[in-house]
Amino acid sequence: MNKLVVWTYDWVPEEPRGFVRDLRLTWACEEAGLQYSVRTVPFQDRGDDHFTRQPFGQVPFLTDGDIEIFESGACLLHIGRKSEKLIPRELIEEAQTLQWTISALNSIEMVSVPWWFLEVTGAKENGLTEWLASRLNHMEGVLKEREWLVANRFTVADLLMADVLRVEKIRAFGDRPATEAYVARVTARPAFKRAHAGQLAHFAKAD
Repeated sequence: MNKLVVWTYDWVPEEPRGFVRDLRLTWACEEAGLQYSVRTVPFQDRGDDHFTRQPFGQVPFLTDGDIEIFESGACLLHIGRKSEKLIPRELIEEAQTLQWTISALNSIEMVSVPWWFLEVTGAKENGLTEWLASRLNHMEGVLKEREWLVANRFTVADLLMADVLRVEKIRAFGDRPATEAYVARVTARPAFKRAHAGQLAHFAKAD
């Protein structure tokens, strides 16, 4: 089996540390017990080689032998195919895992990221507030009824959903105790702690 290579920036400013999305990939590898290494591209002066691998100049992207793939969701699904710990093999549970993984990206993060950006840039009006509240309230209703999203256990869907929901401003937006308990439960996992500490150490080393 090829050793996976997770690509991230060589350095980022202080604020996004611990939230750069290569963390999703290293966390998945840690959960599945897959061998991986972390390599870098420049944060400043992004070159043609970077844009060839990631056409928007972002991170992460993933190398698996001859396979090169970008977008954190796509990378997670690729990693998930390698381990039943991340994606169940039973057909219904597999379909539900894919469903919730895409939901984290399309139904929650698609709203939460632009809402967060407007909040931190001090926009006078944030027209996304009601939309985000609606999406988070629906998730609260789901999480009141279950400990995990699929199969009564942790899957890659929980990894991604919790990573989307753990942003500080999102957690502070409204009172949603089931969601807060869910985020705390998922981020208490040893694999998350290892991946999170690894990212902080990686960027601190470059200071």
